[in-house]
Amino acid sequence: MIDLGVMASLIGRGGIVMWIIALLSVLTLALILWKAWRLALRGMWQRAQADQAVDLWLSGQDDAALGQLSAPRGMRSRVLGHAMRALRDPALSRDAARDDILRVARRELAEARSGLRAFELISTIAPLLGLLGTVLGMITAFQALQTSGAQADPTILAGGIWEALLTTAAGMAVAIPAGVALVWFESVADNLQADLEDAVTQLLIRDPLLQVGR
Repeated sequence: MIDLGVMASLIGRGGIVMWIIALLSVLTLALILWKAWRLALRGMWQRAQADQAVDLWLSGQDDAALGQLSAPRGMRSRVLGHAMRALRDPALSRDAARDDILRVARRELAEARSGLRAFELISTIAPLLGLLGTVLGMITAFQALQTSGAQADPTILAGGIWEALLTTAAGMAVAIPAGVALVWFESVADNLQADLEDAVTQLLIRDPLLQVGR
């Protein structure tokens, strides 16, 4: 179990840079929880409804497919529901229908990728802040050693060095989960994009009106 008193003591020894890194760690955790909650709320991992609607559409049951998506549950379902309605709209030409589908798909993908720049920024600056704290700590340690002169105690230098290295370790401890979260959320968005491209392509190929080039 984490001892909060020991943690506060270590943060205090690391100086202002350590406090900044500590704030970044809290921000990183909050961002991960917020992003996962946001994607779950938008139905990122719900695909059964969309898959069933595509199967109905490909079998020629257009009304049943649209009925399946009348109350979309998930990002895939929203895009595919809009795509099916666009394909059945006689007022839309082939190019207009495709452009309208792409517009909605891009909007959902932008939502899936929102906030990822923050993870990228944290994973970049946290190690740099740790290195900055280490450099500042080393400067302070050597200044103390110089001040002590001939009575220099090696333990003073050793103590200053390990305290300075705390910021490097802390920076890496924040950057690693931020980088992992960035890669994972990017893979989730990439999977969504691949699924949408595959499903929409199937709708476009099957649609008889598009095949004759309306």
